[in-house]
Amino acid sequence: MNTIELDILLPAFIAGLLVLITHIPLGIKVLERGVIFADLAVAQIAGLGIILAGLLNLTDKPLLVQIIAAVSALCGAALLSWIENNLPDVKEACIGLTFVLAASGGILLMSRDVHAGEHLKDLLAGQILWVSSDQLITTALLSALLLSVWRWQKEKLGHLGFYALFALAVTASVQLVGVYLVFASLIIPALATYRIKKWRRVYAFAISITGYAIGLLLSAIFDLPGGAAIVWTMALVAVMGSILKPFMTGRDQDRPLS
Repeated sequence: MNTIELDILLPAFIAGLLVLITHIPLGIKVLERGVIFADLAVAQIAGLGIILAGLLNLTDKPLLVQIIAAVSALCGAALLSWIENNLPDVKEACIGLTFVLAASGGILLMSRDVHAGEHLKDLLAGQILWVSSDQLITTALLSALLLSVWRWQKEKLGHLGFYALFALAVTASVQLVGVYLVFASLIIPALATYRIKKWRRVYAFAISITGYAIGLLLSAIFDLPGGAAIVWTMALVAVMGSILKPFMTGRDQDRPLS
């Protein structure tokens, strides 16, 4: 592997690590709360903000784009919190509908853009292979802040606080890796380890980091889209982990988490 490929793959791998350090604990919580579509909905709403910023010709002002995306995601978080509080029996249906409406809204906003197809592809599949150092630094600082809040205040957050924290984490990661990889980073590690009693997060990180590393290598070797390659690789690693799990943890260690 030549130096140019390493110059591309190393920042992409660091971007993946930054996404995972917030998304694994949040993904486990999302799975426990039974709001699986929440991440897709919030990610798509954040994407709607990014699309709106592009239509306003603000792409050369990344801080302003970030603020618009964050405000959009926080509005989505407030809506999801309201749904969970007031419509608990049908919350998954309502959250799924929110995702569809946000996705359709984005398509409508881009309908006059001749480059809409490319923009939509970037939003969904991401451009992890082309992340900048400024994006990495900004995301690292935000991740440190969010992890601090999660560690010390998670028991006091409530519905709205959880969704707000979730929205800010997703806003940053969507711009790094795209909607699909955000969803995969949240759900695949949580789903692959939901029966593991001990060291759950260690196994979740092992699966995710392995998926990112192999996916990036495959994308470089076979000239594949980075985000899509990582999603599939992470899923396959998770399946292999499930097969090997009884040998790693012992059958008496597995049980559903409440």
